[in-house]
Amino acid sequence: MEIVRRGAEAEIGRDIWMEREVIVKNRVPKTYRHPALDISLRASRTRNEARLIRDARILGVPTPIIYEIDENEAKLVMEEIKGERVKDVLETADKETSEKICRQIGKMIAALHAGEIVHGDLTTSNMIVCDDIVYLIDFSLGSRNAKLEEMGVDLHLLKEAFQSAHSEKLDLFNIILEEYSTDFKNGKEVLKKMKEIEGRGRYT
Repeated sequence: MEIVRRGAEAEIGRDIWMEREVIVKNRVPKTYRHPALDISLRASRTRNEARLIRDARILGVPTPIIYEIDENEAKLVMEEIKGERVKDVLETADKETSEKICRQIGKMIAALHAGEIVHGDLTTSNMIVCDDIVYLIDFSLGSRNAKLEEMGVDLHLLKEAFQSAHSEKLDLFNIILEEYSTDFKNGKEVLKKMKEIEGRGRYT
C-alpha cells in the first residue's frame, strides 16, 4: 500500500482491492491509551465514520462508496475519488466554474444539515471535484442528530477555511450561503447562529 498522508489519527493510503483502485484509511493505535480502550475507540470511530458517509450519500451528498469496514483493524476501504481538491481548483478556476462549484457546496451542506448530520471539518481540502461533481470526504469529526449550534459551527469552520485559503475570493462564500439558505428550510436560523458564534469569537 502506498501511504499518501499521515495524520494525527489515521494513515491514508492507496491500494488495490478486488481489482479496484481504492483508498484505505487506517486509524493508528495510540500507545498512551489503555490497549482495550484504544481498540474500542478506534473501532467505534471507524464504524461511526462509515455510517456517516453512507447516510450522507443516502441524503444525496456525493461521497465515496465504502467497500469494506474492518473494525478489528480500525480500517475503511473506500472508493478513490479521482479529482482535484476544491481548494486547488478555486485557485485557478474562472468565475463561472467557481460559482458553479460553490452552488454545489451550498446544496451539499444543506442536504447534510437537513438530515441532521454535521461534517465537523468543512474545508475545501475535504472536497474533491471529479467529473464536475463535488464530493465530500473525511467524516471523522462528523456527528448525527445535529442541532442549530453544531450546524452553525460547521458553517463557521467553512468560512474560516475560506478566509484562510481563499481570502481573495470571499464573495464565493456568500454564494454557498445563498444556496444553502434556499435549499434548507432552517437555513436562515443556522446563518443567525453562525453570526452569533462569530461574535463570541471576537469577544473572547
